[in-house]
Amino acid sequence: MESALDLAGQPVKRGTMAHKHIVYMMLADAAAQLRDSAALAKYTPLLEELAEQDGHQAYLAVAHRAWGVAHRLVGEFAAAEERLQQALNIFEEREAQWQVGRTLVELAELALAEDDEVGARNHYARALDAFELLGAKPEVERTRTALDLLTAASST
Repeated sequence: MESALDLAGQPVKRGTMAHKHIVYMMLADAAAQLRDSAALAKYTPLLEELAEQDGHQAYLAVAHRAWGVAHRLVGEFAAAEERLQQALNIFEEREAQWQVGRTLVELAELALAEDDEVGARNHYARALDAFELLGAKPEVERTRTALDLLTAASST
């Protein structure tokens, strides 16, 4: 992905060339999913700056979620919650259910880091609803498994 940053932009013969904010969004989002602190620190500020500059709310929400993950990884739980909630608010306003579900999963992971099983269960259940609404089977399965494991762990 990084090599795409060095490519010339428009014009192209067919379609469009990915702009920097798209590439940074993909890199920051991948870093969040991989829990890669170094990549989060590198790409999230770049994404956030471009998203704010362009007024691109969806990419700004991805940046907020990436920052939320980054803060959680270093134990800054209040900052993580603030960023994840900002992301969730934007995605909910846009009715972006898949992104809502992904952000709720991150909020569940944060709740688990804070030893809040009730909160985690609540966020996972809401994420499951969002994914089921879309028929997003892989996400439904992952979220249901996480919810089932949490429920099984709390009953032992």
